[in-house]
Amino acid sequence: MNDAHTIDPTYGFVEVMLNETNFEYQKPYDTPLDRRHSYQNGTHRFWVYADDKPHYLGSNTQPRTEIRLLPDYTSGVWQFEGLAFVPNGTSGATIVQIHGASHGSTTIILRIYNGDMRFYSTPVIATDLYDKWFKVNLIHDVDGGKLTVFIDNEERFKIHDQGPGMLYFKFGVYGAPKNISYYMESRWKAVKIYKKL
Repeated sequence: MNDAHTIDPTYGFVEVMLNETNFEYQKPYDTPLDRRHSYQNGTHRFWVYADDKPHYLGSNTQPRTEIRLLPDYTSGVWQFEGLAFVPNGTSGATIVQIHGASHGSTTIILRIYNGDMRFYSTPVIATDLYDKWFKVNLIHDVDGGKLTVFIDNEERFKIHDQGPGMLYFKFGVYGAPKNISYYMESRWKAVKIYKKL
């Protein structure tokens, strides 16, 4: 990418230190975690099948293997950062989201369809992402009601949020309501959370 258009999205933010207690795993309720997630050499690998069970008995949501990040937040300016990899063939899969909002259950969902990243089902934010590592920065200005998405340090998308709520970041793989591949996978490393002071 052209360096003239890239910036450091974390400038002016302070990193929120994370450890294993900040990670809450969600996976098909009848499947052991190690059959849908691995962690080696600093890389989380998540995978799920279209006919897997939801993450708890009685849920009508699509199958997922995700990490829900703590802490929750309700105000201020927060940022998620991570390096992501999506193998060719994974389609209709949410790879990162902000859960919670005044209007609806999520503030933002970023999905991969046929190698392209979309905001929910449309519009397209970035293209040709299969089989390569790419950096995702997702900034949420709760008080200002704004969301900004950077891919590889380039601003790609900005939109108003869905209102305040009990909010938190999630990453991994989560099937969309329709048009999903049978097998879905994402990999993540160098995941961080930042807050603007």
